[in-house]
Amino acid sequence: MENQATEVTINQTKLRTIQGDITQQTTEAIVNAANSSLMGGGGVDGAIHRAGGPAILEECKQIVARRGRLPTGEAVITTSGNLKAKYVIHTVGPVWHGGGKGESELLTSAYQESLKLAAENKLSSISFPSISTGVYGYPVSQAAKVATGAVITFLRQSTTSIKEVVFVLFDAKTFATYSSALRETAAKMGLNLA
Repeated sequence: MENQATEVTINQTKLRTIQGDITQQTTEAIVNAANSSLMGGGGVDGAIHRAGGPAILEECKQIVARRGRLPTGEAVITTSGNLKAKYVIHTVGPVWHGGGKGESELLTSAYQESLKLAAENKLSSISFPSISTGVYGYPVSQAAKVATGAVITFLRQSTTSIKEVVFVLFDAKTFATYSSALRETAAKMGLNLA
């Protein structure tokens, strides 16, 4: 049961967990756990920029030139360059400072602002990595609860064009943690698992 994908349906939208590489996803958009400079970096951010090629960075530079650095919890959308997805939604998750500095609210905002952008652009599917759990140090078990709660809450509040949301987790341990968090959150909110 531990490494089983979990799926739940909210307002006709399928929400599921898979283990895989975010850069290989075929959803209309993939989410990049970016830093506020939008210039690429390590982890997921670096992998997306490498796989997508220079077009993503060029568009990010234009966004930063227009509006400045991207604040934590906000999101912007760009082309996807060479990726299979059509778009990359860049969001900045919080750096973990022990949990007392608004981290969960900022992480919730990062997920919900990404979903809002996908809905505004009439996208039908979006894939998320585990935001803030790499170099930003957010504990995976806590981040998974915030992430699943944020996405379920968003999907329950609005009927959107989004028909599929996927948490794409790179390693088995993170995948198991998110699958378990999704089962727990869904049960708490009275949703049935597929």
